[in-house]
Amino acid sequence: MKGATFVSPLNLQTMLIIMSTTSIKLPDDIKQKANAAALDLGITPHAFMVEAIRKATLAAEKQTAFIAEAQAARTATLQSGVGYAATDVHAHLRKRISEKIDAGKKKKTSSPSKLTAKPWRA
Repeated sequence: MKGATFVSPLNLQTMLIIMSTTSIKLPDDIKQKANAAALDLGITPHAFMVEAIRKATLAAEKQTAFIAEAQAARTATLQSGVGYAATDVHAHLRKRISEKIDAGKKKKTSSPSKLTAKPWRA
């Protein structure tokens, strides 16, 4: 259909976003910093604060899930009585790191010199 335009029907139910009003009291220095950051990002202070709250909420949810997973793993370990000796884990990690360093040296091509990472522990 040359020159035809398809217009989909408007579905107000999917477009309706219910928002509640919340009042927040901020110290002047925090409010000024939020306003400045919003201005730098080219968004409104309101949008900046909404995004900050969204990010903080996601971080709190991740932390809660992480702690729950750790507690479940601890419980499973205590129930099974099976685990790994720290010395065995350390030796395994050293070996893996050594293999990656060796593989990296083989793939290295001539390039500008960079700082080389060195072990900080003896």
